[in-house]
Amino acid sequence: MVCCNRIDWATSGVNNMAQPNKPLAGLKVIDLTQIYQGPYAAFLFAMAGAEVIKVEPVAGERLRGAGGAKTPLSFAMLNSNKKSITLNLQDEQGKNLLRELVKDADILLENYAPGVMDRLGVGWDALQQINPRLIYGSGTGYGLSGPDMNLLAMDHTIQAASGVMSATGDADSPPSRSGGAPCDIMGGIHIYAGVLAALQGREKTGQGTRVEVSMLETMYFTLCTELAIHHETGELPPRNSARSPSNVCPYGRYPCKDGWIVIICVAETHWHSVLKVVGRTDQLDNHGFRNSRARKKREHLVDAMINAWSVERTRDEAYKELRESRVPVAPIRTVDEVRNDPHLHERGMLRYRTHELLGDIVLPTSPIRFSDYDMTEPEFFPEVGAHNEEVYGALDLSPEDLERLKAGGVI
Repeated sequence: MVCCNRIDWATSGVNNMAQPNKPLAGLKVIDLTQIYQGPYAAFLFAMAGAEVIKVEPVAGERLRGAGGAKTPLSFAMLNSNKKSITLNLQDEQGKNLLRELVKDADILLENYAPGVMDRLGVGWDALQQINPRLIYGSGTGYGLSGPDMNLLAMDHTIQAASGVMSATGDADSPPSRSGGAPCDIMGGIHIYAGVLAALQGREKTGQGTRVEVSMLETMYFTLCTELAIHHETGELPPRNSARSPSNVCPYGRYPCKDGWIVIICVAETHWHSVLKVVGRTDQLDNHGFRNSRARKKREHLVDAMINAWSVERTRDEAYKELRESRVPVAPIRTVDEVRNDPHLHERGMLRYRTHELLGDIVLPTSPIRFSDYDMTEPEFFPEVGAHNEEVYGALDLSPEDLERLKAGGVI
């Protein structure tokens, strides 16, 4: 009988050796994912203490590019603290090696197009027969069912299909992509969460399951505001990258001598503080500015007051004055400023590192903090196949066996 509310991986998992003080220590994850979505989910597992074995094609995952000194920083960020093995899943011997690896694994993650793993003979239906306790996580663009399941999907196309691009940009400009890769990262977060939920379920049932996450579906909740406005008014909210689609005012970006700040006032106390900072307390009793809805109708006047003040100051001066008055404000920073942010470094989210090939880089750790577990220091990404001997050796393959498999293009 399996019954517990608290999961102790050190005693319930396959590895009962002394474990580091990490919440997922003792878990084994087979990571077949690539690019951003799946690797981010696997990264979160690694940073929580799981053993993550990254399974790459013989030439390495696509995101590595040419490898070595030309390895993109994005690959380094998403693949810290993982082991790397190479494996040719087009070869029957390669498939058999994966089947062996799965026998004592807790989790397998993949983000191939729907049906690819099944056609290779190593999909969910096949692998659950080998390991009934396996949690099989599938990351897709549109899901494993439905009329669009076979459409090709990348972050850019999902931004379009999800409606995010329709809400990004300005009314007099074409729809715009959001910066970064929000669909990929949202997909990865949901894979991580879904697999963790399935692990909890396994503690109750003793059985594994398949977890599927569609990037398209993860983005729906990001449009809560736009969907609410459409429901209330029957109209599509206009694109306005500097304004709230709701009745919040002030809400926007404001120019400074050397950059920009953003302000949002969700309480009247915020608005009163803005008026004091910009020297317009004469407007405190202006009936036309009595609440956010009224100000929204006169947004151009509100913005003119703030702009007149902000353009006379540097970005950091304006930010400091508003911040000290408890106004929700932030400078619009560059990626270089963010990677060197003292706050993020003080909290340990970012680490300066010097890599022998990439030089001086900044590596992130997990944004998830645990009060009673040790923080995981980010380790450099492994070279392609760096752990072939260790991982395959545990399957009782000799060095001679590995040389033969390598010569045959299997690993």
